Amino acid sequence: MKAIVAFPVFLVVVILDQITKLVAEATLAALPRPVFGEWLRFALVYNPGAAFGLHLGPYSRWIFMGLTAGALYILGRLYQQTAEQDHRRVLSIALVAAGAVGNVIDRIRSEYGVVDFIDIGFGAHRWPTFNVADIAVSSGAFLLAYVLWHEERREAELLAAASPGDSTNASASAADSPDLVP
Repeated sequence: MKAIVAFPVFLVVVILDQITKLVAEATLAALPRPVFGEWLRFALVYNPGAAFGLHLGPYSRWIFMGLTAGALYILGRLYQQTAEQDHRRVLSIALVAAGAVGNVIDRIRSEYGVVDFIDIGFGAHRWPTFNVADIAVSSGAFLLAYVLWHEERREAELLAAASPGDSTNASASAADSPDLVP
């Protein structure tokens, strides 16, 4: 059942990401193209590093591919542990994994790095250029954090409901103790 949610989401995101990157490489020049005024533009940028231009020197490509492999392993384990009916958690894992795979495909196929082309901001105040894979990773990570936070809260509430309060038990047992009676 989980695969009914995970596989289509994963496949659509990876395919959409790769198609948009190929179109960006084929059609965008060095100059940004306005889409919605200055606020949204398309501009071709190659990112040899990671998010927000994090670059670790000449071995960045290989380091980030290794980190991605580790992250995908952890996501795979998390997916295996996810209940069949937990669609939000499955969706979040599929989004993060698809985005990670989309960007690692770029690292494998090009020494220039990941293709970024979505540029938002006003004038000189711009957000770092990004792509569909980055959107999937970010939205999936936020959703996963939200889901895991709610799971933790639910577990804490269940634990609190299952065990009586410590303060009432402590005062009752202290009053019943023969050593404390004068």
